[in-house]
Amino acid sequence: MKSDRTLISRITAFALGGVLSACGVSEMSDLKQFVDDKTERPGGLIEPIPTFTAYEAFAYSAAGMRSPFDRPIEVVELTTLRLRSSVAPDRTRAREFLEQFDVGSLSLVGRLKRQGIEWALLRDPSGGIHRVREGNYVGPDHGRVVDVGAGYVAIMEIVTDGTSNGWVERPRTLELGTQ
Repeated sequence: MKSDRTLISRITAFALGGVLSACGVSEMSDLKQFVDDKTERPGGLIEPIPTFTAYEAFAYSAAGMRSPFDRPIEVVELTTLRLRSSVAPDRTRAREFLEQFDVGSLSLVGRLKRQGIEWALLRDPSGGIHRVREGNYVGPDHGRVVDVGAGYVAIMEIVTDGTSNGWVERPRTLELGTQ
């Protein structure tokens, strides 16, 4: 038993010695020759860093315009609709059902008149039909219905102008049969 341990210890020591001696002997003559060749060459000139033009700030002035990701729409000219600097959304009012849908996803499918009130019929993305009239709200941007016409619904949205507390009005129109 003891001789087996001694034998195993000697074999392990011999193998370990062989492994360690292999690490000490290495062929580095090719590496030494490469380094010598490179140091004998004359040094070159380093090109100067290229000059860059200074950054020019860009003022984004299209905050009140239609988003480039929305479909182009024709805005019905209403003389009563103007941009006002004192515009702000009413955060205390109760949200209406159609405010959860983007205005671009709604489509005008009809119109009806009941007891002297003009109603527009809007289809939501899930296929539901809803009645709206002047004063109702649609879309996530505080869009208020301002006119129900023969083939259109005019909506005035309140969107941020890009500043911390600035708002602008943005007119939108849904036309009959445009989806």
